[in-house]
Amino acid sequence: MPEKQLFFMENNYTEIILKSGKDQSLKRFHPWVFSGAVKQINGQVDEGQIVMVKSNHGEFLGIGHYQIGSIAVRIFSFENVPIDNHFWTQKLQHAFDLRKVLLLPAASQTNVYRLVHGEGDGMPGLIIDYYNGTAVFQMHSIGMHCIREQLAACLKEVMGDELKAVYDKSSKTIPFKSDVEAHDGFIFGESLPGIVSEYGNRFKVDWEDGQKTGFFIDQRENRKLIQQYASGRDVLNMFCYTGGFSFYAMQGGANMVHSVDASEKAIALTNENVELNFPGDKRHKAFAADVFDFMRDIKNRYDLIVLDPPAFAKHQRSLPQALRGYKRINTRAFEQIRPGGILFTFSCSQVVSKDKFREAVFSAAAIAHRNVRIIHQLTQPVDHPVSIYHPEGEYLKGLVLYVE
Repeated sequence: MPEKQLFFMENNYTEIILKSGKDQSLKRFHPWVFSGAVKQINGQVDEGQIVMVKSNHGEFLGIGHYQIGSIAVRIFSFENVPIDNHFWTQKLQHAFDLRKVLLLPAASQTNVYRLVHGEGDGMPGLIIDYYNGTAVFQMHSIGMHCIREQLAACLKEVMGDELKAVYDKSSKTIPFKSDVEAHDGFIFGESLPGIVSEYGNRFKVDWEDGQKTGFFIDQRENRKLIQQYASGRDVLNMFCYTGGFSFYAMQGGANMVHSVDASEKAIALTNENVELNFPGDKRHKAFAADVFDFMRDIKNRYDLIVLDPPAFAKHQRSLPQALRGYKRINTRAFEQIRPGGILFTFSCSQVVSKDKFREAVFSAAAIAHRNVRIIHQLTQPVDHPVSIYHPEGEYLKGLVLYVE
């Protein structure tokens, strides 16, 4: 009997057998097994349990976490190896080593970055963001949620004294079909939400009550880019949340910056962050308002506009409505921006492809009858790596447009 078969029997993982012809994506190292590809399950299996996936002919394909839903298994190992503390420590070490190559942990002016990016780091269902000593976990699978304490201990082994605390913020990201009731809180250590640094700019981060893990780390390089275009411009930052784009624009010499968000809490946080970086600066004003209402009649008032909305589509079934939303908000911006203006526009919806997003923006430009040129095509930063075998991991799309 082959060695891998012996190992399987020793670990007694439940077998997931795929239908004929449904093993090709796993042979190309794509980490998702869809429920429609499953032929049979040999034995009992609970959600979150580690399972072994095999072809219809008995060939080993991978090891992953089982879950209820369209994605039945998320593969975290394409090798038949023991899934123990050493395995997870090694995975986390590889992720940390990559960030060291990227110079993020050593950057004195930046102490906030993404440490684990799900499939991009070979750990589907797991997000870890690092905030100046505190790691914030966000689980998107029951399997990762079940081993959160093990993962925290392994991460402590990897990072040593650099890691002071681990906070689990998964109550709103655990798959809704599961029966698991997750609660946010510290797995170990304790720290108060505090101030982090990004390229020398300071941000107040609230991982307990804020959106995502507390901060939109994925816009770091795009925020920095706006700085070089802001000099002398009147800037409108829509869906501002923490105000990051706003004070990078101020850093770049903007004449005036207005920040808009529907959330009163977001506006309060924006004002706090602006005050941290530009105390007493009168160039900035923040407004709690519906963004579509705010943009109804601002013609020629701004010559740099940022559109960074939340995900308009989280599921494939909401894609048509999302595309209409992107077209609508971009049309409004094209109609209102001054001639010679610059528009930064984004989509963070994974189900919206780059082509579909661009099509929506192009339609908006045509409706507004503006001549528009692309000057940058943007994506997520290097600490949000995309596995070459999992292109779905490239979720953030952005365009910087010159509008005549």
